[in-house]
Amino acid sequence: MTSQPGTTTVYKVTGMTCGHCEGAVTEEVSALAGVTSVRAVAADGLVTVVSAAPLDDEAVRAAVDEAGYELVGRA
Repeated sequence: MTSQPGTTTVYKVTGMTCGHCEGAVTEEVSALAGVTSVRAVAADGLVTVVSAAPLDDEAVRAAVDEAGYELVGRA
């Protein structure tokens, strides 16, 4: 089994408290061009994003904002 090539970035997001929050963030960030995987964990406030190429942090911030949460920065 080979791993997916790409870039993995972990972001710190505030405001997520439940599975619904995780789903909202995952849905918005997944819509960004080049994103292949998103894993949001409300318990630790981390969102792990795998993308074909490095993402623009402002694009990720806008997606998280659209979901109703705040991107603090990279974890």
